[in-house]
Amino acid sequence: MTRFQEFNQGVRDMLPMLLGALPFGIIYGSLAGAAGLTPWQTLGMSVFVFAGSAQFIAISLLSGGVGLTVLLLTTFVVNLRHALYSASLQPYVRHLPTRWRMALAFWLTDEAFAVVQHRYVLRDESIYKHWYFLGASLAMYVNWIACTIIGMVFGQSVPNLGEWGLDFAMLATFIGIVVPMLRNRPQIAAALVAAAVALVCHALPYKLGLMAAAFSGIIVGVCLERRVVAVEGEVA
Repeated sequence: MTRFQEFNQGVRDMLPMLLGALPFGIIYGSLAGAAGLTPWQTLGMSVFVFAGSAQFIAISLLSGGVGLTVLLLTTFVVNLRHALYSASLQPYVRHLPTRWRMALAFWLTDEAFAVVQHRYVLRDESIYKHWYFLGASLAMYVNWIACTIIGMVFGQSVPNLGEWGLDFAMLATFIGIVVPMLRNRPQIAAALVAAAVALVCHALPYKLGLMAAAFSGIIVGVCLERRVVAVEGEVA
């Protein structure tokens, strides 16, 4: 496949994810103003941060009047999963120039990882898979910024937009991303434990429940993975 074909295929494969992110971005654009952000700050966060969950947590914490340290620490922990995404994709992009790897790292999201990872594991001779990565990532980036603008412009004229339940589309998208990737018992256990902890700790302030769920899932997954490796080593 040519560069152009890979790029277009990445955009097309990202379309279902764009639909899931669309209401999420609109809600963010409408709620950011209510949290005290100016239009330029709201748009700037989508342009320069480009992390939906972190942006929602940020405006939630800003509304609660928390300090900058808590805000930075919380968003940092929430986004730690991107380090795992990057490590997983690194073998496929390490041959690329630094300018490519830096750009793709910035545009890497949950949705992009799900789509791009599937493309990279396909066994073919294409040498332009990074253009597929670029197409998928840019599609989500443009979509997120456009949805932010729509939310800023029209969100204030729609009463209680955040209570319409439109964010369920994004939850369904995340479920669609995670479930196909649960291929063994440690991964399934990690997901179940994280989900259970998130429910139990949902009422904790400063989104601490989310951090507790993430750490619990990671610990369970790592411990079970090590146990599986140890058992396989004994058998061998």
